[in-house]
Amino acid sequence: MAGTEVAGGQVRQQPSGRGGLRRLLVSVGVANAGLYALYVGVLQVLLPLQVEAVDQLHKVAVLGLVSGVSAIFAAAFNPIGGALSDRTRTRFGRRAPWLLGAAAAVLLALAVLGRASTVLTILVGWSLVQAVANTYQAALTAVVPDRVPQQRRGVASGVVGVATSVGAVAGVGLASRFTGHLAWGYLALGAVLALTAIIFVTVTTDPSSAASPRPPRDSRTVRARLADFTSALRYHDFAWVFCGRAAMILGYFLIAGFELYILTDYIRLPGGMKPATGVTILAAISTGCSVIAAAVAGPLSDRLGRRKVFVFLSSAISGAAMALPILYPTFGVMMIFAVLSGLAFGSYLAVDTALVTLVLPRMQDAARDMGVLNIANAGPQVVAPFIAAAVIGHLGGYPALFACAGIIAIAGAVAIIPIRSVR
Repeated sequence: MAGTEVAGGQVRQQPSGRGGLRRLLVSVGVANAGLYALYVGVLQVLLPLQVEAVDQLHKVAVLGLVSGVSAIFAAAFNPIGGALSDRTRTRFGRRAPWLLGAAAAVLLALAVLGRASTVLTILVGWSLVQAVANTYQAALTAVVPDRVPQQRRGVASGVVGVATSVGAVAGVGLASRFTGHLAWGYLALGAVLALTAIIFVTVTTDPSSAASPRPPRDSRTVRARLADFTSALRYHDFAWVFCGRAAMILGYFLIAGFELYILTDYIRLPGGMKPATGVTILAAISTGCSVIAAAVAGPLSDRLGRRKVFVFLSSAISGAAMALPILYPTFGVMMIFAVLSGLAFGSYLAVDTALVTLVLPRMQDAARDMGVLNIANAGPQVVAPFIAAAVIGHLGGYPALFACAGIIAIAGAVAIIPIRSVR
C-alpha cells in the first residue's frame, strides 16, 4: 500500500507506514550495493590489472586515458538517462523498465570488456559499461526524491551510504578472487548488479505512469533544450551543492583510481603482502568505518534537522587525512588513513544525498536534475585520471598526488558554506 503526495504539479507515490518504507529502503540499499560493487571492483582491481597486462611500462598513463575518456560517457549518460526515465510512461512505472533494461545491457557490456586485449578495446568496452551503468544509476538515484518523505531523507541517505560502502568492499573482495581470470571477474560483478536490480524491481512497486500526462512536444532549438536541461545549475543552492560534490569526488578519485599502483610503487608493504591483498584490506577497513559513520550521521541529521555541518566536516576531515601517507608511507599508516577516510566518506554519503534532494528545483524533473548533479560524480572521474597521471609523472609523484587530493577535498568543504535553504 502506498500514499500519494503532490509535488510540483505531479502526483508522487510514497510507501505508507513503516513496513512499506522499510522495504523500500532495504531494497534501495541492496540495489546501490550492487551498483557500487561493480564500480569499485572494476576501478580498483580488474581494470588496473587488465591495463597492466596490456602495457606494463605505461600503465599509469594508459589507466588515466581509459578512466578519463570513459568517464565522459558517464557524465553524459547520467543526466540523459535521468531525463528519459522522467519522461517514461508505462504501467510498470518510470524507473523499473530502465533499471532492468540497463542492468541487462551492463552485463553484456562487461562480457565485451572482459575479452578486451588492447588499449583501444579496453577503452571502448569500459566506455560502453560506463554509459549503460550511469543510465541505470540515474533511474535508481531518483527513487529517493520520488518516494521517500522529506523528513525521512536523512535515513534514506544513510541507508544509501551504508550500502555504497558495503558494496564497495564486496566488489573489491569479489574482484580480487578473479585476478587470474579477469573476464570471469567482470561477469561476476555484472551478475551481482543484474540480481540486485531484479530484487529491487520485484520487492518494490514502481507506480504506473501510464496515465500521467505526456510532456508536450518540444519545438525549441537544441541550444534552448540544452539550457533547460541544465537549468538546475542556475539555482544558487543547487549550484553550490554541485561544486561541493564535484570537489569531494575529485579528491576521492585522485587516490582511489590509483590505489593498486600506490601500494605497488609507493607504500612500504609488509613482507609477502601482495598489492591486491592490501587493496582488499584497506577497502574492508574503510567500509567498516563508513558503515558506522553512515548509520549514525544519516538519522542524526534527521533528528537535528541539520545537513550542512555533517557535509562540511566530512569533506574537511577527508582532506586533512591525505597528509598522513605523505608523512609516513607505510601500510600501517595507510590503515589509519583508511579509518579516517572511511568515517569521513561514510558520513558524507549519508547526508549529502539528503542535502541534494532538498535543493532540487522541481520534483517533476527529479531524475533529470539528479542526473545533472551526478555529473559532479562522473565529471571528476573524467579529469581525475589525467590530473593524477600528470601529478605522478611530472609534479612530484604520489606524495604530490595526496597533497593535491587533500586541497581539493577541503575546497569541497568550503563550498558548502554558501548554501542558504538548508541548515
